[in-house]
Amino acid sequence: MAADLTRYSGRADTKSFMKHFIATPGFKYTVWMRLCGYLKINPVTRHWLYYFVKYMLLRCRYKFGIAIPEYTVIGPGLFINRFGGIYVHGDSVIGSNVNFTHGVVLGYMNRGERQGAPIVGDESFLGSGAKVIGHIRLGKRSAVGANAVVTKDFPDDSVVGGIPAKLLSSQGSEGYINNKAGPVADYPPRFR
Repeated sequence: MAADLTRYSGRADTKSFMKHFIATPGFKYTVWMRLCGYLKINPVTRHWLYYFVKYMLLRCRYKFGIAIPEYTVIGPGLFINRFGGIYVHGDSVIGSNVNFTHGVVLGYMNRGERQGAPIVGDESFLGSGAKVIGHIRLGKRSAVGANAVVTKDFPDDSVVGGIPAKLLSSQGSEGYINNKAGPVADYPPRFR
């Protein structure tokens, strides 16, 4: 959670935590989601506290319009810039220092060559209304334009947009990802 907080405030201290937990819906959802995921996988702590945290997560889900399951593999430094209409399938894999804006969907494709959920590389930016559908890989430092529909793989440093998404440039997400949460290991550790 310290990496997530660093993305919002540039530092990870108690004052920043309280400020963003109270006033920033994306950070509040991230805290409840990460805490719920932690409590779920640790049998020692899985007691009434897990159910309380799950309840708070569900309240935030409906209040803010964010649906990211607690078991989703997400690297450190998640930044939800605007809330509302965000849906992430639980089988998706999200790298470190990734930015979401409102209306982002990481969806599961039920059949065909791309059956499965997407993999989003480190330091990627997903613009308003971006849809990433199926078992595809968005490379590291990718930027997806507003309302783009991504249905195929794109390499590192891609800027994509349109319906269906096409490669627009190779400038990547530089300038869109701020307050990076320090050096992190290559995340996710493997691609499916």
